[in-house]
Amino acid sequence: MPIRNIAVIAHVDHGKTTLIDGLLKQSHTFRDNEAEMSQTLIMDSSDQERERGITILAKNTAITYKGVKINIVDTPGHADFGGEVERTLAMTDGALLIIDAKEGPMPQTKFVLKKALELGLQPIVVINKVDRSDAQISKVLRETHDLFLDLATDASQLDFPVYYAVGREGKAWDSAPSNEQLSQATDLTPIFDGILKHIPAPIAASDQPFQMLVTALDWDSFQGKYAIGKITRGTAKSGLVVSIGTSEAWRETAKIDRVYNTQGLKRLQVERAPSGDIVALTGLKNCRIGDTVADAASAEALPTLQIAEPTLKMAISANTSPFVGQDGTQLTGQKIHERIIKELEVNVSLKMTPGGNNEYILWGRGELHLSVFIETLRREGFEMQVGKPQVVTKLVDGEVHEPIEELTVDVGSDYVSQITGGIGARKGIMLSQKENDDGTTRLVFEIPTRGLLGLRNALLTISRGTAVMNSMFVRFAPVTGGIIKLRNGALVASERGKAVSFGLNNAQKRGSTFINPQTLVYEGMIVGLHARENDLEVNVTKEKKQTNVRAAGSDDAIALTPPTLLSLEQSIDFLEDDELLEATPKALRLRKRILDSSQRAKARKS
Repeated sequence: MPIRNIAVIAHVDHGKTTLIDGLLKQSHTFRDNEAEMSQTLIMDSSDQERERGITILAKNTAITYKGVKINIVDTPGHADFGGEVERTLAMTDGALLIIDAKEGPMPQTKFVLKKALELGLQPIVVINKVDRSDAQISKVLRETHDLFLDLATDASQLDFPVYYAVGREGKAWDSAPSNEQLSQATDLTPIFDGILKHIPAPIAASDQPFQMLVTALDWDSFQGKYAIGKITRGTAKSGLVVSIGTSEAWRETAKIDRVYNTQGLKRLQVERAPSGDIVALTGLKNCRIGDTVADAASAEALPTLQIAEPTLKMAISANTSPFVGQDGTQLTGQKIHERIIKELEVNVSLKMTPGGNNEYILWGRGELHLSVFIETLRREGFEMQVGKPQVVTKLVDGEVHEPIEELTVDVGSDYVSQITGGIGARKGIMLSQKENDDGTTRLVFEIPTRGLLGLRNALLTISRGTAVMNSMFVRFAPVTGGIIKLRNGALVASERGKAVSFGLNNAQKRGSTFINPQTLVYEGMIVGLHARENDLEVNVTKEKKQTNVRAAGSDDAIALTPPTLLSLEQSIDFLEDDELLEATPKALRLRKRILDSSQRAKARKS
């Protein structure tokens, strides 16, 4: 059967996974009575992906159209998961680039397209959501052509086909549809045909010795580890003896147990698979992402995967708070270390080094990349404490360099000056300012990654929750000087006990609070944000003093301002160097590293 291999790439929330839903359903991959026919975001299988509304892990599926097998790789759209994009693009021969008809090319659009063009993939552009009332199709198309001009590595890449779609409704057209056409019944046939017409078939080399680059790993309790990749040459078959390793050294010899390919969401065992197909192999227990699996009789290694280096690091260790063991089952540093080692096998952008004080330093591509792993640990029963993210620096010719990112902010025009000032205080330099047709303004900056820490919360506060922020790593550059502390001090609990309305009311006279009444607190736990720069100890467990004298209004209920309840990412953003986040399956608690107030005072003086 002829084969096509295609990656679906896009900026976050441009409709990539929704369009794949339509391709799966309209290719009759599922029976009419299967549950998937009534589902949305079929490829976003994990709880976090569905809750966050983003793709985190790249996944592959396959459909059959007009007798051609089309392997489809769904990739993340968020810059923090760029490592997933980088490792999976190598399995494909073409890319379906999805662009929102209103937003146009965004930072991650630039990143994923740059990677695809560098690999020589044939692009197909799909302008999605063309039914939006604020769609700007001609403008978006011009911006897309400009983006290709900037990124193309070969003149032939400037000639790319364009299709128009409403992914949510499973409709597509060869040319921009009129309002009348938008309401007519149609399907995704133009995109199906475009894939067969424009995406080249993989090079046929089934008569040569077997060779495959492992670009993903999976595991289940039935078959154990699956090594996933595209067969570069030869045929994969059960019983074949293969060598496993890299260009530096072959580590071991093993035997392929079973060969699986994909149809829809299912793995189907096959006797053999030809070159160009994407397969999952079992029996290779010690293979890693980036390894070459090759016929042992004629072993030649493929180039290893080149993954961009981390930009942030964060310390993680076992929970040491007074409430340790109340929520979780995995409590020791050894358990955390074992889980990190397991994660490193499949998360190619994540690194780990030992730190002081029984800590492990996680290195990743951004706050979201690291926080998704922390949330995964919480859901698996781990209790841990997490330190403030730190920017990764490196020495270049004896000079310290730090990561620089391109930051795009879409915000109402009324807030432009405040946003510009706030980002300028974090060493951001404005590159461009452009008025959007909907009354908002798009601001583009270059800013050190350390300036992004905590910025999202600050921008949402300035813009009353309306600013939309996206960023993309650009390069390492010399450090440009310090950034002033932009966060006020913390309200710190002085006593252990249960928070009550009277105590919280007193605390709210000093700042904003993060907890509700009846919340259990301990000494050194952060319960709010002070209105001033210094930390302030407050007793939120303090009850109103009881007397036998009744004054007018003394028994009236205390009216508290609703607390600010921080998410995991917001809690990590909040941290300063002397603070930790206690993360358990049921709670997120901000705390001081040193819980005892007298010891904190001594540490400040020393």
